[in-house]
Amino acid sequence: MTEANRNEGAATGTAAHPARKVALVTGAGSGIGRACARKLLANGYAVVLTGRRAEPLETLAAEARAAGQEALAVPCDVADAASVDALFESVQTHYGRLDLLFNNAGRSAKAVEIDELSVDDWRAVVDTNLTGVFLCTRAAFALMKRQSPRGGRIINNGSISAHAPRPFSIAYTATKHAITGLTKSVSLDGRRHDIACGQIDIGNAATEMAERMARGVPQANGEIAVEPLMDVELVADAVLHMAQLPLEANVQFMTIMATKMPFVGRG
Repeated sequence: MTEANRNEGAATGTAAHPARKVALVTGAGSGIGRACARKLLANGYAVVLTGRRAEPLETLAAEARAAGQEALAVPCDVADAASVDALFESVQTHYGRLDLLFNNAGRSAKAVEIDELSVDDWRAVVDTNLTGVFLCTRAAFALMKRQSPRGGRIINNGSISAHAPRPFSIAYTATKHAITGLTKSVSLDGRRHDIACGQIDIGNAATEMAERMARGVPQANGEIAVEPLMDVELVADAVLHMAQLPLEANVQFMTIMATKMPFVGRG
């Protein structure tokens, strides 16, 4: 990207707020997505909030608008191609561009052995965690290629499970390993279009989804153990750092985790 393009980009943003960059956060209604959306809003981004449930998105958007921030709530099922197309039509209509996509939406399956996991449960995890990321990335890539100034950044929420599985997590672990391959491919293919793609792998952020860690979860040696948690705001700070880099630089992979959780040396 040339210096002229960078200067032009700094003056573009939204119609209502010319200096604001536009971000899209999936799974924005709760947990990591909500914390990251709030962090981006507080740092001047216009944020499109998406997720399957409209109510928490609208609540967050109203909170942002009351603070003088720019937020748009658009319910979407990332596993549904038509729903994703409609989401990106809304982004195009309201803002005309996209500077940041945070692929955060995800789900897990019941903690059971592989022979007890139904095909439907397997497909539900794959559809959200992998196909959903593909669909959103595909649409964002197309928009970032053609917008002016061109380019943008895509951040994928991987997981500690992209490196080491937990017991009875085959669907979730398989999809998170796949996200690593998707991140590398998009990072490579995006170079010629000024599209940067990186991945953040998170371990034990204190969210609704991680509450069970504080009660005790199965370990590789068969024990049940309580695991330390970290403040989800630290994850939001890390995502913001990745987001704010100029497109000439990229955090390809970042691992942020509760320091004393059983990951290094797991098993």
